[in-house]
Amino acid sequence: MMAYTCHYAVTNRQQLINNSYNGRQEILAARNYRGRIYAAGGEVLAETQFDENGDETRVYPYGTLFSHAVGYASNGRFGIEAAANYYLINSNVKLADKVASDMEGVKYPGDSVYSTLDVGLQEICSQSLGVYKGAVIVTEPSTGRILAMVSKPDFDPNEIDRIWDSLLADKDSSVLLNRVSQGLYPPGSTFKIVTALEYIRENPDTYSKYTYHCSGRFTLGEDSVNCYHGMAHGGENFYKSFAKSCNSSFANIGTQLDRAAFGETLDGLLFNEELPVSFAYHKSSLTVDENTTDPEMIQISIGQGTTQITPLHLNMITCAIANGGVLMKPYLVDSVRNEDGNLVKQFAPDTYGRLLTEEESAILTEMMQEVVEHGTGTKLSGLSYTAAGKTGSAEYNQVKTDSHAWFTGFAPAENPQICVTIIIEGAGSGGDYAVPIAKRIFDEYFGTDGE
Repeated sequence: MMAYTCHYAVTNRQQLINNSYNGRQEILAARNYRGRIYAAGGEVLAETQFDENGDETRVYPYGTLFSHAVGYASNGRFGIEAAANYYLINSNVKLADKVASDMEGVKYPGDSVYSTLDVGLQEICSQSLGVYKGAVIVTEPSTGRILAMVSKPDFDPNEIDRIWDSLLADKDSSVLLNRVSQGLYPPGSTFKIVTALEYIRENPDTYSKYTYHCSGRFTLGEDSVNCYHGMAHGGENFYKSFAKSCNSSFANIGTQLDRAAFGETLDGLLFNEELPVSFAYHKSSLTVDENTTDPEMIQISIGQGTTQITPLHLNMITCAIANGGVLMKPYLVDSVRNEDGNLVKQFAPDTYGRLLTEEESAILTEMMQEVVEHGTGTKLSGLSYTAAGKTGSAEYNQVKTDSHAWFTGFAPAENPQICVTIIIEGAGSGGDYAVPIAKRIFDEYFGTDGE
């Protein structure tokens, strides 16, 4: 038992120190002051400042901009402040510097954390989302680096002590919720990526021969579903059904799918599963099995009904498609350095595993390019870079005209460097509202106006 306890303490030292019941945090806080958090470009995102009396204040120079990504370090911890707490409260300065600090009666400087976040992209995401509630996440699909993470409404972490009680008292407040990783939404038509993948898997030799005539409405028994605004798409193949985001065609596809096989595909895409991230999140939820009825499948196949997903999870699926089927673990911390700038720990890209085959990835990429070139995402066509993506308009109450606007995609389509997932709550059409935001983000990343 003693050997096991010692082994557990060594291998889980970060979790043990971060535990709120561990008094060692107070010992470290009395000895060290909290280290800085930097953006990828070296900008200071969080630091500890002292007044003339030696009292500490945690300062966030960008105010609301990184509120959910960087988080806060009082009244509990959140964001990078929580995920990297172990490093921020430890100090790896030279022994001579510690002796000098002891003689002066001052604390040792905590180690600094260098994040993956890009200030320019974060600003564009925040400005583009504007006054809307919603979320934007920008990642690098080949590595898993999170380049931007914006959730609105936001808050000023500099004011967290002052506003904390009022936020807790407001039972309807969701300001502290990081909608990127904790917001659960119906994915709407972005889920057609998953439905299409399952249809391809069940029909590898014949999926391209699929045809359907859309009258604007699909009916099976007493149940039916309409296309967006009742649009009749006419004769369609598999690719056009996807590009035009035809609800009727995908409801038709969904009712033909093997329920047990679909459930296995959902498991493989991490629905109802733990996600490989080090920050707070909620699991996406959807269960399909032999007991799933046709009416349920009609809704599930178009991303409605019981389907719930976070923008983070949708982004991860999109990244896997962009990366040839392989998912890289998303991460926010690039490295840890001491006060002198010497490297304490380097975080390298880490592979989670293969979610889909290279061939499946290539087919879905081609389909997502069709969305941009000839479908609901044409505001991203004809630019200096190519893009691939899927829009969504997700109904969230009994009023059929009320819908969240979604977009998820990547660029360049032939050699993906950046992946973007956007949700705008209650905005309407993904093609009208989310795609223009994606264009602004891509333009910022590629240093172009897109023309």
